[in-house]
Amino acid sequence: MEAVFQEVSISCAPGCAKMAARALLWRLCLFFFFLCCCCCCSASPRVSNSSSGVITYLPGFEGPLPFHLQTGYVEVDDTNGVRLFYYFISSERSPGEDPLMLWLTGGPGCSVLTGLAFEIGPLSFDLNGYVDGLPKLVYNQDSWTKVSNVIFLDSPVGAGFSYSETEQGYKSSDTKAVKQILIFLKKVSASSN
Repeated sequence: MEAVFQEVSISCAPGCAKMAARALLWRLCLFFFFLCCCCCCSASPRVSNSSSGVITYLPGFEGPLPFHLQTGYVEVDDTNGVRLFYYFISSERSPGEDPLMLWLTGGPGCSVLTGLAFEIGPLSFDLNGYVDGLPKLVYNQDSWTKVSNVIFLDSPVGAGFSYSETEQGYKSSDTKAVKQILIFLKKVSASSN
């Protein structure tokens, strides 16, 4: 992530360049999430209108996505309405043969969007070409999705875009988070069979 900050050239007082770069990074992350949600919740024929959606186009990316992207929520605690948000990207090589990897971002409370757009995912922002307006998304040739199916999961509840309908649902621990991840994996596995 430090490389991202070094590539952004900002004229300001010492110490504020890093803060401005972080602000730009978060704006880009929120914009990407907004794009995925718009596509997922849209009535457009390209997208499924269920609790999860297959996304084939994103504003800022030229043409159809060259990989399978699905986003959605899975309820992991029906008493408190805890829903974990995920991005699922199928392997670009052989989805049926390649392994499934679960990606959790360190935190506490960090969204996996940073892993998807700035670390191992198939999309990233064209930071060098960004001037103003809609950021351009570019294909990452070195994505881990070249050889693996990847679930990017916002966990524990409250991290990224995962949420609870009750205050009690936000009370978490490592043990509780692991149990919710296990419920998530079981529900995702059951729905894919």
